Amino acid sequence: MAYAIVHHFPNGTQEQYENTLKAVHFEEGESLPPGQVLHIAGVTEDDGWIVVAVHEDKESWESFRDGTLGPGLQSASDSLEGPPNELAFEVKRQQQA
Repeated sequence: MAYAIVHHFPNGTQEQYENTLKAVHFEEGESLPPGQVLHIAGVTEDDGWIVVAVHEDKESWESFRDGTLGPGLQSASDSLEGPPNELAFEVKRQQQA
């Protein structure tokens, strides 16, 4: 079952987000990491940054978190500072336009 993660970084910036992507994710135009089916991000009303990712399942998320995200954030410079506020849930319905 698909698994969604929402991360809110209260004081995050677009520059920090882009630096984070370079360290843990992908360059613009490249495909998503294995198991990830959706990635969206943007600025929030409180001048923070939010990242939403959907993985094929919880195991895919945990593998990405433990093998890529965690180590990458430790080595990244001027990246999003954590830990973020996190909300995670199993996706019960997914609909596309």
